[in-house]
Amino acid sequence: MAASVLYMSMSLDGYIAGPNDGPDNPGGDGFIRLHEWGLTPDGEWHRTDGTAGRFTDEYNATGAILAGRRTVEQVDHWGGDHHGRGVPIFVPSHRPPGPSVANYPLVTYVTDGIESAMAQAKAAAGDRDVLVHGAYTAHRALKAGVLDELQIHQIPVLFGSGRRLFDVLPSRVELDIVRVVDTPEATHIRYRVRR
Repeated sequence: MAASVLYMSMSLDGYIAGPNDGPDNPGGDGFIRLHEWGLTPDGEWHRTDGTAGRFTDEYNATGAILAGRRTVEQVDHWGGDHHGRGVPIFVPSHRPPGPSVANYPLVTYVTDGIESAMAQAKAAAGDRDVLVHGAYTAHRALKAGVLDELQIHQIPVLFGSGRRLFDVLPSRVELDIVRVVDTPEATHIRYRVRR
């Protein structure tokens, strides 16, 4: 059965974006530091060898994307094709999409709640996982009980400011550790949300 999995690189002090995060500076100042673990030596995203390659393969094997509106709009919906292989993208939002989304047939805005958005994403993913993006979306999914797992790439750096992943949670959330892969660039921890 498909699982919904939040994939996020995070500083040791809990930041997923640096200061000055916004449409003109997606991820904020210093954002690339959180993703160096998955870059090629020439700075291209996600090398295909070693540990980073295994995580990239896992990430790209997901069957659907569920991402927050702020996340998708900052990157113009990844050009309508996050994986480059026709994976549908679902965006939970209280407002209808802007006009640019009409250019992206794989992008669906879901206005009747996070539960409906996740159900649609899981149906589209089939037996593959749903990749979840966005801090606010993760909070909502946790609160609604529809986020199954978290894959956190813990980076050995202290940001000190920016956007935290779990700044405000509705209540305590218990997690079980499923896997830990430690490398010099990052500690990759996969958690399952305890029900």
